[in-house]
Amino acid sequence: MPVVNSPKLIPPLLQFNGQMQTLVPGIFRNPGLPPYQRERLTLSDGDFVDLDWVKADSDKLIILSHGLEGNSFRHYITGAANFFAAQGWNVLAWNCRSCSGEINKMPKLYHHGEIKDIGEVIDHAIKKENFEQIWLMGFSMGGNISLNYLSKTGNEIPEEIKGAVVCSSPLNMEHSVKQLETRAGRIYKKRFFKMLGEKLKAKAEQFPDWIDLSKLEEVKEWQDFDRFFSGPMNGFEDEFDFYRNTSPVYSLEKLKHPVLVVNALNDPILAKDCYPKEMAYGLDLFHLMTPLQGGHVGFSQRRKRTSWFEETALDFIRTFV
Repeated sequence: MPVVNSPKLIPPLLQFNGQMQTLVPGIFRNPGLPPYQRERLTLSDGDFVDLDWVKADSDKLIILSHGLEGNSFRHYITGAANFFAAQGWNVLAWNCRSCSGEINKMPKLYHHGEIKDIGEVIDHAIKKENFEQIWLMGFSMGGNISLNYLSKTGNEIPEEIKGAVVCSSPLNMEHSVKQLETRAGRIYKKRFFKMLGEKLKAKAEQFPDWIDLSKLEEVKEWQDFDRFFSGPMNGFEDEFDFYRNTSPVYSLEKLKHPVLVVNALNDPILAKDCYPKEMAYGLDLFHLMTPLQGGHVGFSQRRKRTSWFEETALDFIRTFV
């Protein structure tokens, strides 16, 4: 089924292309800090992740997953947290390992296909409160994590989980990595490399035998980074094994819950294979929306503080609630 018609998105006047619709919200959007209550969750391997809650008198919970090198204070997370809290939802914005401002304890980081951690976050939330319905909401990498969790966990998914809404998700990792080598993608590649390099150095101080920092000098393209670091550090045979196992496009047919993927056609980071319309036509539970505007996790609207994706996500959820 469905390639879904997109409600019209009218971006602010100065955000006239995908780059501006990505960069301007990333720099200037300030939805305000949600009234977070932080909780540290100890994971089964002895490590931790930090959870930021916004509590409501409700049995509904939305779990927000951030993008690569993001955290619960990124504009798209705080915006979604405020938006759903105003609608009476409980909100849980979780931070991947080493993303909450403190380097984690174990020789492990995070990646687009890491579903064990989000599984433990979900199980903890269910044990903590009596939620009747839980939806996942993911942004970029967080979208992949949410989709991979739903398509690979199978019958072990708790009955409280009802579905997911995600945006700007690199459904095909191998091709999206190549997109970062284009003129449009290089600005983001440079920023990510700087942040990831600093994090690797911090982890190398903890575990000198785990990371060979000399390989950083050989990294010229993103595929090099995945060959030397993302793949071997996470137990994959090589970068291509990493790409296949972190790309939701290869497992969407296993979905048992409804999902909405919103990928803007002018997203400067996504490759053309991140818009699998033929697959959407053939799968009842995979809903694909491809608006002309939006950029990468941008979706700003003219004369409105809320993002278009926040409103679109809630409309989709309401069709199942």
